Amino acid sequence: MRTTKIPHLRWYIAALLFTASVINYVDRQTLSLAAPVLTREMHITPVEYSTILQAFLIAYTLMYVGSGILVDRWGTRRAFSLFVAWWSASNMIHAAARSALQFSACRFMLGTGESGSFIASFKAISEWYPAKEKALVNGLVNAGAAVGAIIAAPLITLIVVWFGWRPAFIITGALGYVWLVPWLYFYYSPERHPRITECELNYLRASIGEPSLAARNVRYRHLLAWPQTWGLLLSRLVSDPVWWFYLFWLPKYLVEQRGFTLVQMGLLAWLPYLASDLGAIGGGMFSGWLVKRGWNALQARSAVMLPCALVMPLSAVIGLTLSPASALSIMCLVAFAHMGWKTCLMTVNNDIYPSAIVGSVSGIIAFGSGLGAVLFTNLTGHLVQNYSYSIVFVLMGFLHPTAYLIFRLMVKGPVILRQVIHADEAS
Repeated sequence: MRTTKIPHLRWYIAALLFTASVINYVDRQTLSLAAPVLTREMHITPVEYSTILQAFLIAYTLMYVGSGILVDRWGTRRAFSLFVAWWSASNMIHAAARSALQFSACRFMLGTGESGSFIASFKAISEWYPAKEKALVNGLVNAGAAVGAIIAAPLITLIVVWFGWRPAFIITGALGYVWLVPWLYFYYSPERHPRITECELNYLRASIGEPSLAARNVRYRHLLAWPQTWGLLLSRLVSDPVWWFYLFWLPKYLVEQRGFTLVQMGLLAWLPYLASDLGAIGGGMFSGWLVKRGWNALQARSAVMLPCALVMPLSAVIGLTLSPASALSIMCLVAFAHMGWKTCLMTVNNDIYPSAIVGSVSGIIAFGSGLGAVLFTNLTGHLVQNYSYSIVFVLMGFLHPTAYLIFRLMVKGPVILRQVIHADEAS
């Protein structure tokens, strides 16, 4: 039977990557949004709560490297399917938790699966999109994270209010299994896809090309030999904790420090995530527009990252203002700038590394993100319990300018595969 060809197939795949990111963050946010209720019900302290969060982050961080290896070895289609199935089941198991220790175990299981989502997305983007489209699709993936947080706020709050916090984990966890159906139907690599048109396949061959022999011979020692790898890893280690704070601590902050009720929090907590959504898409579109205008891809990403980094010190004002509305407005601006920054920073992976090794190198770089999140989450728990949130907001204001300096000093161009490999073979 003749297989029906689908024009512009890569944009169907972009929609699936976006949706996976939405579900990933809905599942991840379930605990944060239920936290004001379940931490009070179980008498969980801020330090114990930070320990629960760290269990997720430690697994998430460790599995970044493992996920990269699995994606490159198993392929995007198979690896992504397994990641989604695992994290969906892990999220549903939260409903059975009865203590902080059991929550920590559930979060650890969730973290082992969720990190692979973004590594697999990076790999898919390298396989399916040319340089001028990569930032836009990365922006969609990051926007999916923000949309997930936007949807989660009212959805999970209503479920918690109407049914309790345990059903919230079961309902959100089931979404991943629904997503698997279209994913398994639509996703193959371009060269093996039965539904891709000849026109689109030729376009991708001309704009992306085939993996080089040098790329196939790259080993981990080569990836770690490049200053670009360390520059991107350290940039994410320093800057990504801001996003993790907004994901894990914002609902508690609004309820405990700004006097919001649970319902008010559910109705308003999505605003910073909406702003970050706009930042992700805007940052990706603008840097992609610069590439179309003839800019070098790395220069285009950097041109967007600089103003985003310069906005971030406004974070210091959040804890000092007496007006909840003003504080929420500044949070929105900070979230917008952060996600514009993050989209461009993540796209650099696709810009400077061959697609054959994007999974592995993205896992190494994302390890920096997870490590920064683990350290900063632990610090946040102690600062909140012993001092105040104000110190946390001041500290966050200076992370992105520092990360930008690291980026400019260490990431100065695409990797040169043959130089490193030949030097390694000669030694």
